[in-house]
Amino acid sequence: MRTTRQQPGMRTSAEPVYRLIVVVDIEGSTMRTNLVKGELRYYLYLLLDQALKLTGITVGHLEPLTDRGDGALILIEPHDDVPKTLVLGTLLPVLTALLLEHNEAVSRPDLRLRLRAVVHAGEVHRDKWGFYGDDIDTACRLLDSPGLRRALREAIASPLVLAVSEEIFNGIVRQYYPDDETYQPLGRFRVGNRSRRGWTHVPAPAELDEHATIPWPRNQVPPSSVEIVSAS
Repeated sequence: MRTTRQQPGMRTSAEPVYRLIVVVDIEGSTMRTNLVKGELRYYLYLLLDQALKLTGITVGHLEPLTDRGDGALILIEPHDDVPKTLVLGTLLPVLTALLLEHNEAVSRPDLRLRLRAVVHAGEVHRDKWGFYGDDIDTACRLLDSPGLRRALREAIASPLVLAVSEEIFNGIVRQYYPDDETYQPLGRFRVGNRSRRGWTHVPAPAELDEHATIPWPRNQVPPSSVEIVSAS
């Protein structure tokens, strides 16, 4: 049997580990100038940090956030106190409410944020450059799918539209959410040579406690409780 000889400098891939995968992306970022993109990134990470805190998801539950330029990859380690229902039913509605608050607070229209978001789960790998794997590819392809982009354009009143993979829909949404009819079939998208399916949903904004709102610091780097690493 023919074997592949390991070349100098090659490293064996780490063993896969299971993670809940959340990816978000800013709508229309390529239409903004670099200066505006920088401001949008500032607010995006401020909002993500606040939404995670309000949901009770801490650094102990998370891998370091991976920056995607105009979005972020969030990987949540398996914990009994962070079930998938918490992400779908609390984190994303809280983030939606914070986005609405942000969009009402900023004076410039080009600083308003609208996000596409994806929830998936599966096996991931990590090397010194960051995280990778088929399930991350699946989440990112779903995030960039034309159907999800169209769904956000059509959801005029909402600052966020969610897509879930077929695994999340069949294993969580269909089993635990009586309003699963609010999830609409997205259609098929391709990952490599495989056809996958997704569903879209417009989360209703959560009701925020009056003490949970963001103080909106304008001239300082926002405090963050999550570590951020750059994507390769």
